[in-house]
Amino acid sequence: MAKYKLEYIWLDGYEPMANIRGKTLVKDFDSFPTLAMLPLWGFDGSSTRQAEGHTSDCVLKPVASYPDSTKTNGVLVLAEVMHSDGTPHSTNARATILDDPDTWFGFEQEYFLMMDGRPLGFPKEGYPEPQGKYYTGVGYAAVGDIAREIVDKHLDLCIDAGINHEGINSEVAKGQWEFQIFGKGSKKAADEMWMGRYLMMRLCESYGVDMELHCKPILGDWNGSGMHANFSTKYMREVGGKEYFEALMAAFDKYKNEHIAVYGPDNHLRLTGLHETQSIDKFNYGEANRGASIRLPLNFVKKGYKGYLEDRRPNSAGDPYKIASRILQTIATVPTK
Repeated sequence: MAKYKLEYIWLDGYEPMANIRGKTLVKDFDSFPTLAMLPLWGFDGSSTRQAEGHTSDCVLKPVASYPDSTKTNGVLVLAEVMHSDGTPHSTNARATILDDPDTWFGFEQEYFLMMDGRPLGFPKEGYPEPQGKYYTGVGYAAVGDIAREIVDKHLDLCIDAGINHEGINSEVAKGQWEFQIFGKGSKKAADEMWMGRYLMMRLCESYGVDMELHCKPILGDWNGSGMHANFSTKYMREVGGKEYFEALMAAFDKYKNEHIAVYGPDNHLRLTGLHETQSIDKFNYGEANRGASIRLPLNFVKKGYKGYLEDRRPNSAGDPYKIASRILQTIATVPTK
């Protein structure tokens, strides 16, 4: 028997953006525990805005687990928040997602690395040189001295954990970066995006740096941060067609306000029609158009309107569970042949 350190990770009840919470349980196992072996656990919901003080117990239900390469016998346990009767808590957005193994999602997480209240590389007073050379930049002037070390370590941590991390790059604004997560199954990419965020936040602690998820931490002529959502269903990949695509886009237009409502706080600061965005009150789509609400990949039309689509409206602080849930709700309103 060996002692395993189980780090239970969940989302609290803060609005408009939930915080990641975590605490460690030590348990004995003969080998790395399977998900089925991980016990339910509890926490004080009155301290996380998820319960009243007079009845504060909330339940943590493990839904995914990952090895933690930073610890001996470390296990990262992603958990849903449940009521004591086993029903999903009102803050449990994961439970609202249609469980469909044939739905694929990919999320592109943009974020800023911040130190002392400003992005890495920003001077104490004023601003650095305008945007231009920072996107996919190389060299100290473009990316500084510790950012690349952080993002490379984060990549290794994710790969060690079995997370389907697909790549990294520096972004358009100074101090801004991106990583991508892809998953087959309607919940997998969202699960791994939350775990990827957790690993980045924890890693940044040792550098005195914060991962800033607000979509527009630097106002003015600086790009905001998005979390573009790439999505496809089996029908979109295998059948598709122009008629179905146009009906799907009509549905996305019809429910544009419902999408914006869950696509992250303060999105009006980012979706201005500038800096590779469409205005928040409009909906459009276009082939290879990064200024559109929905971008069609170059080969989408050539393949007979089949494949995946990119919703560019979700912002960096959006909850991938809520985003996936809303996208699938809208898709479900469009009949298939």
